Amino acid sequence: MKTVFADTGYWVALLNPKDQWHDKAMFTSKNLGMVRQLTTEMVLDELLAALSRLPERTFAIRGVDAIRTNPNVEVLPQTSIQFREAYGLYKRVADKEWSLTDCASFEIMKARGITEALTHDHHFEQAGFTALLRP
Repeated sequence: MKTVFADTGYWVALLNPKDQWHDKAMFTSKNLGMVRQLTTEMVLDELLAALSRLPERTFAIRGVDAIRTNPNVEVLPQTSIQFREAYGLYKRVADKEWSLTDCASFEIMKARGITEALTHDHHFEQAGFTALLRP
């Protein structure tokens, strides 16, 4: 089964009907077919931070619980090795505005041979991946 990486912007868009990317995220989800989604605890941390205000906080909690229990979603735990590798990339790309979470995501995608991400973040394209929510 094909695996795609699910980034923060995708989860935010799915959970928040007011998000500008909501319709695109819903459409893309329905048209992907049978895929396995890979995400990380770092991405979920960003999701919780992005939706930490009320009333979005309730959506975030329910959403993260649903993500973590979905059999088609693998959530990679954050490790010190992952942090070290991501931080190494972060230091090497000082000319980019990539976040540490972006760098961790890119390292994981490379290691797993994943080329597509459920995201609208152009940083994924800069890193050589396909951002499935971008026009």
